[in-house]
Amino acid sequence: MSNTIKKIRFDAALLFLAPGFVGFFIFYIWPFIISIGYSLVDKPVGGSFVGLKNYLDLLGNEPYLIGFKNMLVFIGMSVPVGIALALAVAMLVDRAGKHRRLFALIFLIPLVIPTGSTVFFWKALFNNDGYINFILTFFGISPVRWLDTDAVRYVISLIFIWKNLGYSMVLFLAGLHSIPKEYYEAAAVDGANAVYVFFKITLPGLLTTFVLVIIMSIINSFKVFKEIYLITGSYPHQSIYTLQHFMNNMFFSLNYQRLTTATCILVLVIGALVSFLFRFEKRALR
Repeated sequence: MSNTIKKIRFDAALLFLAPGFVGFFIFYIWPFIISIGYSLVDKPVGGSFVGLKNYLDLLGNEPYLIGFKNMLVFIGMSVPVGIALALAVAMLVDRAGKHRRLFALIFLIPLVIPTGSTVFFWKALFNNDGYINFILTFFGISPVRWLDTDAVRYVISLIFIWKNLGYSMVLFLAGLHSIPKEYYEAAAVDGANAVYVFFKITLPGLLTTFVLVIIMSIINSFKVFKEIYLITGSYPHQSIYTLQHFMNNMFFSLNYQRLTTATCILVLVIGALVSFLFRFEKRALR
């Protein structure tokens, strides 16, 4: 009787999940399969199979390589700083007691502000005649062309960290609450200092959360294209010309072969990175 009930529950669960799976397949899996097909032919309509030629040509394309390098630099520069700040803020908010929810809400506000609204704010700050340069000039410092030089990379990193800090903070808060309080009580009884507790209890207890935060931060780093595009346009300073700029320009020029090939490589790279992180987590938890 119990097996029959379990089977009915399983079938009911599949029935409710079926619309989601169907939608995911139609709008995500099937278009990606089509993209793979486009990346293996020389033209989208009536094309001939060319194998890996599009991939080899793309790896020799200078704008693509610039975009790929800039994305790696941006991720390597922004993600670690964002994660470290999110962890620090989460630990401070966790100690805020009854005001914990209020502080958490404050840090989550950037997530719900429309991108268009924030763009005007950041432009007002970092334009050549913006507030930052006004303050620098007031103190006798030469103004900086924030959006026209390599300095724009730091501006975009600041925007990314500001926008995603609250999201990562909430994940870390959940991870902190999952660590048994008995560990901290035992460490206090043994006279362990704060540094020892952090490296021997807090960090190991947050390993799973760290993997999740790293994955989500990397995924979110690709979404910063909206801010870059609205602030600097289709062809920004070379230091922030990303893969999304390249793919966006290929879309407008109707070069579907380069667009789909770049997409497939990006999916492959992200998939390999996520797989590596999950394997690292699995080995570390043994």
